Amino acid sequence: MNRKLLVALLLGVVMVLSFSLALPVAAQDRWDGADDLPVNPLDCPMAEGEAMPEATEEAPMDMPAYDGGQPTNAPDLAGQPIVLVDVPKLVGIGYFAATTLGQAQAAEELGNVTVTTDAPTEANIDDQIAVIDNYITQGVNGILFAANDPVAIAPVLTRALESGIHVVGYDANSEPGAREWFVNQAEFNGIGKAMVDSMVAEIGADGSFAIVTSTFTTPNQARWIAEMQAYQEKCYPELTWLETVEAQEDNVLSFNQATTLINKYGEELDGIFGMTSVATPAAAEAVVQAGLCAVDAANAAAGSPEAAVAVVGLATPNAMKPYVTGDNAGCVKSVVLWNPVDLGYAAVYVMRAVVDGTLKPGDATVEAGRLGTLSVVNGSEVLLGPPFIYTKDNIDGFDF
Repeated sequence: MNRKLLVALLLGVVMVLSFSLALPVAAQDRWDGADDLPVNPLDCPMAEGEAMPEATEEAPMDMPAYDGGQPTNAPDLAGQPIVLVDVPKLVGIGYFAATTLGQAQAAEELGNVTVTTDAPTEANIDDQIAVIDNYITQGVNGILFAANDPVAIAPVLTRALESGIHVVGYDANSEPGAREWFVNQAEFNGIGKAMVDSMVAEIGADGSFAIVTSTFTTPNQARWIAEMQAYQEKCYPELTWLETVEAQEDNVLSFNQATTLINKYGEELDGIFGMTSVATPAAAEAVVQAGLCAVDAANAAAGSPEAAVAVVGLATPNAMKPYVTGDNAGCVKSVVLWNPVDLGYAAVYVMRAVVDGTLKPGDATVEAGRLGTLSVVNGSEVLLGPPFIYTKDNIDGFDF
């Protein structure tokens, strides 16, 4: 082949690949970090003045079959003291400090549960597996976990089940067969709707946004983004999804990634979603330091609210108070989350119910102390409840 022709063909291939890789993520058929489960976007908000649809009687939906795993020859410890280990993604951040607090509260109420939190200081799946493996060897009655990777963690959780140890997940799931139950903080489509609606309230239905997440394959975040994409395409097709970047669970990297997005897209960037309790305050701080808060004095003087960058995300209240009601009040208007104290609390009550035999495959509800009756969804998930939106009107009432 003529050398010049070969070079021209190679250049053409590179240009095509570059163009395809540069397409906005929203142009993809499906967010490529998510699993292959179907998305289920909720209904769009009603337009002002639109009448409520007439209620129709719907046939009750069949409960999906239980799809969790089961321990092998687990000892009968109904009503007896049990020892649990909690292995979250990492320790040293406010979010998992809050889930640990909730677990301690539940253990104290129950009186026959001892729970210890032990996890790596970075969100590293290999280190998380090593911690779980160690407790399988030591011997515990139950393992609580929040997975860094749903597939990679499955073999060690399966070994726990095979060793007669009960396994319950929370916050971030594993493959279902590798644990008995998963306590879901909020259904993925509910989070997706709350996030997108909150962003649209600030930047309009035709704005442009980017996302800072931990990793593309972190299970809960990947599923939230998939549901956000489905809901956005259904309800706000004019929104533009510019880019999604990884920042692990690292504060400095999250700040740097948000700053890079601000510098890269300039006035094209209207909003940033933070998908982790680390990324959201870091993105808010990046916006503050760039002078792009909606209430920034320079923007107000210039009369250019379109120069502002909105931040909407998942984070703990204490981390976001400086940007909602504190020194940079108004820089962030909406923080979407649930109560992680309640999430940890529910996980311990679910584990106790599993050990006692009061939560069995096929059950539709479980009792969870002060939280009352929690529903079972999707076969083997216990639902904590709908997402909660923290604003300037309520955030100061929470301390975690």
